[in-house]
Amino acid sequence: MTQGALAGGITPVILIRHGETTWNRAGRLQGQTDSPLSDLGRAQAEATGKLLSAESIDTILSSDLGRTRDTATAIAKATGATVRLDARLRERSYGELEGHTWTEVEQKFPEAWRRMNAREPDFVPSQGESPRAFFDRVVSVLTELARAHEGRRIVIVTHGGVVGMLYRHVMHIALDERRDYSLFNASINRFRYVELRWFLDVWGDVSHLEELRPPTGET
Repeated sequence: MTQGALAGGITPVILIRHGETTWNRAGRLQGQTDSPLSDLGRAQAEATGKLLSAESIDTILSSDLGRTRDTATAIAKATGATVRLDARLRERSYGELEGHTWTEVEQKFPEAWRRMNAREPDFVPSQGESPRAFFDRVVSVLTELARAHEGRRIVIVTHGGVVGMLYRHVMHIALDERRDYSLFNASINRFRYVELRWFLDVWGDVSHLEELRPPTGET
């Protein structure tokens, strides 16, 4: 459903992490490799759609990976909005590390584990992406999308890493600082883009998931 432009050129951006996946439950590093939503993840997506059905949503934009696409589809079914896929909204690529648990990464790729644990901004896992390159991609594409939908309320269904990078950008948290914030599955994170600046209004809202099992943190 489409609403009229909001006053003052304000672009409300509702950023949502996908529902829980089978690899989330197993603690495996997903990156750009896909794993399906779990039963809980599907329920989370439906609950998110139910909540957002009370709002006027102009557009749903989604990463093209299956876990985000399926979450976005559930939200679209509830809200009546259409979904547009954008591969630039994908999670960070971890290359050869994807599919492993952190314990397995430490055992099989000790140098990569050490450098990732040290949070080196320019470390690139084999066939993967550095935190700095990922940060630049995320801020660039989200800003482009916000500008393109100026004055419209949009939903962006993406990944924990993407949500976390915009949070770091808004809160001025350096890439080498350890994470002290949560990234819950199907959490609702409300930002505004106004006059070339990002603002945070609501972070990590999971109140719509209270009747479900507590959501999984980012892996």
